[in-house]
Amino acid sequence: MNPHYPISGKNRSAIKPGARVRIVQKQDQRTGRRTEGIVKDILTRSATHPHGIKVRLAGGAVGRVKEILDASFLSEDEGGASMIK
Repeated sequence: MNPHYPISGKNRSAIKPGARVRIVQKQDQRTGRRTEGIVKDILTRSATHPHGIKVRLAGGAVGRVKEILDASFLSEDEGGASMIK
């Protein structure tokens, strides 16, 4: 893993499909609980967003990126999501 990770998810240019990220889903905003997964789609159109770029993970979860853990491209069968406390 790159020593510069994790990095902020506020810049769209830093997020690509296939990147491993941690997001906060809408229902978890109050607790800050994060969901880890692989980016399937980038939903935010603007270049930046103060609360994080909105993405859809391979497992279907939608939320704003709080951390980019690894931008290495992974195979599609490694998708999904796991909960992080």
